[in-house]
Amino acid sequence: MSTARTFDDLVTEAETVSVDGWDFSWFEGRATEERPSWGYARAMGERLGRARGALDIQTGGGEVLNSAPKLPGLTVATEGWPPNVAKATALLHPRGAVVVASPEGAPLPFAAGAFDLVTSRHPVATYWDEVARVLCPGGTYFSQQVGPASVFELVEYFLGPQPEEVRNGRDPGRARAAAEAAGLDVVDLRSERLRMEFHDIGAVVHFLRKVIWMVPGFTVDAYRERLRALHEQIETEGPFVAHSTRFLIEARKPRGTRDTEA
Repeated sequence: MSTARTFDDLVTEAETVSVDGWDFSWFEGRATEERPSWGYARAMGERLGRARGALDIQTGGGEVLNSAPKLPGLTVATEGWPPNVAKATALLHPRGAVVVASPEGAPLPFAAGAFDLVTSRHPVATYWDEVARVLCPGGTYFSQQVGPASVFELVEYFLGPQPEEVRNGRDPGRARAAAEAAGLDVVDLRSERLRMEFHDIGAVVHFLRKVIWMVPGFTVDAYRERLRALHEQIETEGPFVAHSTRFLIEARKPRGTRDTEA
């Protein structure tokens, strides 16, 4: 329990534990987050079970893709961060999936129309033209994404009030417009706001080290005084409460669309 451990103990532990991949089991008993009602991993698994060829973009350590009961005979995952490429390769190769190192923002290294399913959980950004290009006619893009002002109670604790264009930069309506501009038909779009609780300062540190875009350039040394004040607040007032936002988007490439290379 946090009452039995000092600020320095908690921070030192969180500062040294690995943040590779998208395994969040370290937070057990230390932080909680409500899950969206649509059950992304289960729904993704159902679609993978029906697909002939699938691509998972920004797969992290491959944990979400690996949770699917069945993978198509052609399953490819991309990832840009070298430690995650290695982790995903070790996890997914035994299941017959290929992991390709592909930098963030680079064109996808695949032929037009190569996949009938493209998935992505929490992509940093969605490059809709590339998604549309690698989908075959009738193919589906299925993704759970971070919504606007997600966990901004924590972000603004460290960075102060953020401008509206930053708070609303991940608006689901913008995602719909971008998908449609790329020639895709949006068939499902849902969003939810979900409660999060951080029960000790170590959980805050680990979260900010793992989800690096929340507080860009975060280090314990740079924010030690704010961290210490937050530690004292949690000790006296209880868990720090924030809210994540998530949206689910499913879009299809119309049948009859001609595949063209970029």
